[in-house]
Amino acid sequence: MRLPSLTHLRCFDSAARHQSFTAAGEEIGLTQSAVSKKVKELETDLGFALFQRVGRGVVLTAAGAGLAADLAQDLGALRSSVQKAVAAGAGRSALRIAVLPTFANRWLIPRLPDFFARYPEIELSLSTRLEPFDFARDPFDLAIHYGGDNWPGARMVELFGEQMVPIAAPELFASHRLDSIESLPEVPLVHLDSRSDAWGDWFLEAGVQGKPRQDGRYFDQYSMVIGAAVAGLGAAIVPFDMVSDELASGALRRLPGPGLRSNKRYYLVRPHGVAVDAVQKFETWITRQLRQKTGDLA
Repeated sequence: MRLPSLTHLRCFDSAARHQSFTAAGEEIGLTQSAVSKKVKELETDLGFALFQRVGRGVVLTAAGAGLAADLAQDLGALRSSVQKAVAAGAGRSALRIAVLPTFANRWLIPRLPDFFARYPEIELSLSTRLEPFDFARDPFDLAIHYGGDNWPGARMVELFGEQMVPIAAPELFASHRLDSIESLPEVPLVHLDSRSDAWGDWFLEAGVQGKPRQDGRYFDQYSMVIGAAVAGLGAAIVPFDMVSDELASGALRRLPGPGLRSNKRYYLVRPHGVAVDAVQKFETWITRQLRQKTGDLA
């Protein structure tokens, strides 16, 4: 069959992600009616409905949802190919790396000036992925993974473990007299949704009597947990290296007590096979960064 135009596919991809023709138009730079028209033309070309109109909104049909999932990967591969072609045209290499958002923001990105100073011929593109994926379908050269050694069909290089530490804003530290952790059961806490038992584990490790409060604030990213702690919304337990700058500057204070170690690890992951030169250089660089750091990273 004749392939639909790229413009039609981009309009559908954006509308599928936003579940809105208006939002898709704002993203692409077209009017709502223009996006709607192009999606209808795509539906005509394909011979089936991609959306159901519900009130003033739209929802994907089952066929539309399947196409949207496949198209997102295909467009990602196309973007990656174009990025690499542009880099090659300028005599450079390009790597696309799947990262965990807080790891990227709090640890990797602040260190990238050193990488670019050492390897100015390599460009990097970072995108968020939270779960393992198939490198054959998702066009990444590398990924950062947190968990177990459980990524099928990939080569995993163990990077580092994790040490969780309790922290609080100076004002909260002083007002609740957190130089003694015996007061912690009465202190408002900040929790990460996916590790809501971390405070309980730390109480046991530290020998604190009582149970941590469960009525605190919950967030789904460490970056938000750290921001909440800096704002004084509660004490938090977070990976040490994600808050090392705040601890050094005094924006946060570490509570007394032990670090809490996890059985999970961080890994650098890539497809099996011989790595291209740019991948080898990135792996060498991140390994060098780890040798320079002190303590465990999260």
